[in-house]
Amino acid sequence: MMMTTLAYIVVGFGLLRLVIATLNLLLQEKLPRLKSGESLPSLSVLIPARNEAHNIEAILSDLTHVESESLLEIIVCDDASEDSTVELVDTWMQRDSRIRLIYSSGPPSGWLGKNHACHLLSREARGEYLLFLDADVRLSPAFIARALSYATTHRLGLLSLFPRQRMQTWAERVSVPNMHLILLSLLLLPLVRRVGFSSLSAANGQCMLFDGAIYRLLQPHERFRHSRAEDIAIARELKGQGYSISCMSSTKLIECRMYDSLSAAIEGFAKNITLMLGGSYILALLYWSLTSMGWLAVWLGRAELLLLYLLTELAIRVFVSFCSNQSIVYNIVLAPAQQLLLGLFIIKSWVNSQCRQGLTWKGRSI
Repeated sequence: MMMTTLAYIVVGFGLLRLVIATLNLLLQEKLPRLKSGESLPSLSVLIPARNEAHNIEAILSDLTHVESESLLEIIVCDDASEDSTVELVDTWMQRDSRIRLIYSSGPPSGWLGKNHACHLLSREARGEYLLFLDADVRLSPAFIARALSYATTHRLGLLSLFPRQRMQTWAERVSVPNMHLILLSLLLLPLVRRVGFSSLSAANGQCMLFDGAIYRLLQPHERFRHSRAEDIAIARELKGQGYSISCMSSTKLIECRMYDSLSAAIEGFAKNITLMLGGSYILALLYWSLTSMGWLAVWLGRAELLLLYLLTELAIRVFVSFCSNQSIVYNIVLAPAQQLLLGLFIIKSWVNSQCRQGLTWKGRSI
């Protein structure tokens, strides 16, 4: 009886995730093309950078080719880099007068480094809108104008996007897709803008576009100075204050290569994987168990439902792959390895939390 009940729970959870993934695909929003004669507000692009010598030139090059007169300035905050980030930005400053460089000697007590750098950047920015970008993001020339158009049309306090992920190695293909599989099968993104509940919020710190007046009023990076999931916390705060927000997944106008090695992926996901799954190790392990070992419960409890369960999981991966512009073949063939890595991320996160040094990122404790 217990195994039968468990089998129904596993199948039901899979069908619920399939409904969410299907609706995310069918209702997926796109950034609109600019209307003829449309006037856009001024924009400050703000880039926190720590040891980004391998990325910073590419994003600055993309920004200098942007097709928008709204781009007022590009400000980089060097967060005590130990590589040649500063020298490279200095070189680009000679090429484009819109590029500026400010410095942080490191976060004060009670702050995380990126949150502090973003706060410093916001104090220097003069634009009507503020676009925070990670240094490993890449932009098409049309992205900024189309993002501004969408944000102003819908009067958003915040527009955040999950960039299309560039994956060049097997290590990336078995690790990075977990982010979209979780997001797009558990949260119906179109509801983020349409429903006022702050619990229905999502954001990605890689790309966050704020109405500058609202940002300066709320000072969200200062408010959530020590949060490892400051993007989600900020989204919930804005929504709770009555401002409209929107979150989109994987437009082809913006892309990112998050991690270039398995060790970097493990370190990166270990710092926030539980935050993506309700902030609880129990909930994270429950999700992993249902999605990785659910087939066993169905087989033992109601074997006649096993085919339905497997087809459901297959369909989820197909629809999420479409929605996130990822390879369907890789996400099906590599599914066992992806689930194994997800479990490793959760275990690594728990082990780190039990160690005295806690979690680390880019050489700093977080």
